[in-house]
Amino acid sequence: MAHKRLAIVQSSYVPWKGYFDLIRACDEFILLDDVQFTRRDWRSRNRIKTKDGIAWLTVPVQSKGRYLQRIDEIVVADPQWGVRHWETIRASYGRTPFFAEYAPRFEPIFREPPSERLSAINHALIAALCSALGIGTPITWSTDYETRDGRNQRLIDLCVQAGATEYLSGPNAAGYLDREAFAAAGVAVRFADYTGYPEYPQPHPPFEHAVSALDLLFCTGPRALDYMKALWPAPTVA
Repeated sequence: MAHKRLAIVQSSYVPWKGYFDLIRACDEFILLDDVQFTRRDWRSRNRIKTKDGIAWLTVPVQSKGRYLQRIDEIVVADPQWGVRHWETIRASYGRTPFFAEYAPRFEPIFREPPSERLSAINHALIAALCSALGIGTPITWSTDYETRDGRNQRLIDLCVQAGATEYLSGPNAAGYLDREAFAAAGVAVRFADYTGYPEYPQPHPPFEHAVSALDLLFCTGPRALDYMKALWPAPTVA
């Protein structure tokens, strides 16, 4: 059986560099957006550096009261959110070395978002960042597959149906993943290590790792991958 490494993660808004290290270490990256949306989380917000310190960029979303909405059901509440976010990004990074080079890839998405749904907006921005970083991993949706209920069972079903032999997870999942159940399905589990990232020339010191990958891209341009991590060698699929 050919080796195939898979990661399964909820979509995030302009994610940090570790998210993209996870994508580039895999043969397929599945967006798990048919699960419950959580407020005040990375699904709808992220951080950037500004002259006044760290700032949150938050996509305003509509509330359905007590109804537990899935991520792919969430709709933005203000059609002008993207214009405001882009102006904040431009004010913060307009003088960085590579802003002018990469801004045309992102400005249209912010000024004219491809959808009113958060999931589609996240996908568009993730895809644009992957393209700018030279990451070609296919990105699919969990809804492309048939799964059963249960946190571990659903992930195992996705791995098996996608033909994965290895599941790559973020470190926070180590507390709940049933590695024996994965192994019984023929899937090995490995966890990413997000420690030890090198610093790069960043505006508005002190340096901060936990910001959107837009920061890395605008500051380092084509050298961005030099400041990311080789989580381990990318698998070779026969």
